[in-house]
Amino acid sequence: MTETNKKDASLENENTEDKNLEETPEAEVIFAEEEVEAENVETPSEEDSKLADLEAKYNELENRYLRLQADFDNSRRRARLDAEAAQKYRAQSLASDLLTALDNFERATKVEANNEQTKSLLSGMDMVYKGLLEALKKEGITPIETVGKEFDPHLHQAVMQVEDDSFDANVVVEEFQKGYMLKDRVLRPAMVKVNG
Repeated sequence: MTETNKKDASLENENTEDKNLEETPEAEVIFAEEEVEAENVETPSEEDSKLADLEAKYNELENRYLRLQADFDNSRRRARLDAEAAQKYRAQSLASDLLTALDNFERATKVEANNEQTKSLLSGMDMVYKGLLEALKKEGITPIETVGKEFDPHLHQAVMQVEDDSFDANVVVEEFQKGYMLKDRVLRPAMVKVNG
């Protein structure tokens, strides 16, 4: 082959390739997609700022969720404690109302009896008094110990002070009115005389 023929053949090949490219719409679509993708590609700083915004929103929502969970747990715990306290101290109102009656029964049982009829009446009153004390004890209500104990302002109400060498200082000498406890709560402090 001569050189001219070679040049003509190569030109013919190039023209054929150009025609093939022009005739294939797929090639145009591929180039067009690459150009569109190149236009839509965001810069790294825009991606970082979007990521930071999403992380901030996520952290805010997570914090809100954790706070709500903690509030729910706290309210459930408070409701349980309130229910336990209501159950534990359910007899407080009734016991407070009965304390005056108990004081009257106690005073009545200390009266001296002159005849058999009065003695049997006092014996019956003493049984009722002990029955009331036993019923209150089942509910967790107990008398506060006083005489010979050290004065405690949470348990005792001092109404008198004396100087008595037979007792140590700050010790209860005499009880004027019984005090009562409901489990770990003071229903009524005991009225006492304290050695100074």
